[in-house]
Amino acid sequence: MEYNKELIRDLENKAKQLRRDVVVSIGVDVAGHIGGSNSSADIVAALYFYKMKYDPKNPGCTDRDRFLLSKGHVAILQYAALSEAGFFPTEDLKKTKEIGFYLQGHPDVRKTPGIEAGTGSLGQGLSIGLGMALGMKADEIDRNVYVLIGDGELAEGQIWEAAMAASAFKADNLVAIVDKNNLQANGPVIERMNSNPILTKWSSFGWNVMEIDGHNMEEILSALDAADSVKGKPTVIIANTTKGKGVSFAENVVSYHNGKLTEETYKQALAELS
Repeated sequence: MEYNKELIRDLENKAKQLRRDVVVSIGVDVAGHIGGSNSSADIVAALYFYKMKYDPKNPGCTDRDRFLLSKGHVAILQYAALSEAGFFPTEDLKKTKEIGFYLQGHPDVRKTPGIEAGTGSLGQGLSIGLGMALGMKADEIDRNVYVLIGDGELAEGQIWEAAMAASAFKADNLVAIVDKNNLQANGPVIERMNSNPILTKWSSFGWNVMEIDGHNMEEILSALDAADSVKGKPTVIIANTTKGKGVSFAENVVSYHNGKLTEETYKQALAELS
């Protein structure tokens, strides 16, 4: 499918804005997950500003798509998207992680509008998403559940239990997206609990599998749209990405999985994303 060039440009600019918001959320001399946030920004921009149906004025409306950030440590990326979508003021991003504030280091469904579940204990998001997807089918709600998973997170066994169950229950309204940036907190995925070959494994669990460039907006939109036509099985989109995308000094650098910005690097990051 061919997409309008203006749409693609607008979404690319929105992804860049999300990355700027991430930098603002981290601020100076406070550890923040710039790496995995920036690698997923294009995907999240496509979901919130192209694909998903929701109502910022009524976050709990029944007729909505659900987004679950299974890799909840990159909550600042979802906060950026929610603020840009109108759930709360973008100015509030500057107060992220302040004691008692409603934007904390991991998503809190009790405090933050637009959050579907408390996540961050890695491996649990797909199970929660499957439960939601099956519940929506039972209630005849014709919407999708999207779950963003990190490739390091695939070392958690619960992911594969959920994958097996989703296939068994034919949850075709469930779409998993794997942010395959090849790095986790302490180094390359292949040197830790190597989850490769990812495509073959998901296929063997009975999923519809697509592999894309996670920074190519047309490929992202095409995959999300193609998932709508798949019946009888869940879909997983394996998105090949660059950790820290858009900020030169953070790209593919393990220390920026959860790193601090100095006054100098903070200004440099904002300049590169302007």
